[in-house]
Amino acid sequence: MKLSKRLKQIDQMITASYEHIWDCCCDHGFLGASLLNRQAANNIHFVDIVPSLMSEVESKLQRFYPNSKSAWHTHCLDVAKLPLEQYSGKHLIIIAGVGGDLMMHFISEIRRRYSNLAIDFLLCPVHHQFALRQKLIELELGLIDEVLLEENDRFYEIIYVSTKAEERKTIAMTGSRIWHCNSEQQATSADKYLSATLNHYRRMQSGNSADVQHIINAYSEVKLEYS
Repeated sequence: MKLSKRLKQIDQMITASYEHIWDCCCDHGFLGASLLNRQAANNIHFVDIVPSLMSEVESKLQRFYPNSKSAWHTHCLDVAKLPLEQYSGKHLIIIAGVGGDLMMHFISEIRRRYSNLAIDFLLCPVHHQFALRQKLIELELGLIDEVLLEENDRFYEIIYVSTKAEERKTIAMTGSRIWHCNSEQQATSADKYLSATLNHYRRMQSGNSADVQHIINAYSEVKLEYS
């Protein structure tokens, strides 16, 4: 099982101690399996709403992880309905591979249902990153870390946040750490992403499909930093 560059990056960002990690929209369960392999938490939860996928994941887990040191659980349900109240301890919820609009719905609903719980989220939306960040700020989440990744000519923002905002950094609407470059390759990739993002919103603005001038203004102010 070979993880994609994106899933490998998500995996590497999980270094804190959790009792429960929820791999949501888990697809074939590759990320969750990697987390099981290294015992990233005492409990790894595989979540997807597609019954056939969850049956396949359940079958593979029974076959390859019958005596896993970390317990595994499968859930065929809507991510907005995670049964967190049934499991005590610190939770990390990973949501990747879906749009920022759906992600906003999931997170808003989870926050509404579990406003008393301290929850970390590790998010990798396929689009609507600006709107997602706006929602995270509105929900008063704080930034743990963020990474910009280029894979197969596509860009991904991986955003690691916590409901314990008082212990975290402020989330920036356009991102902050993703523009801090440690190499020429990183700088080239970040510059390309910034140009592509600005061009996308300029096309939207000129097409009169939506007024996104405020987003254009925000990204126009982004400056790449080198270290």
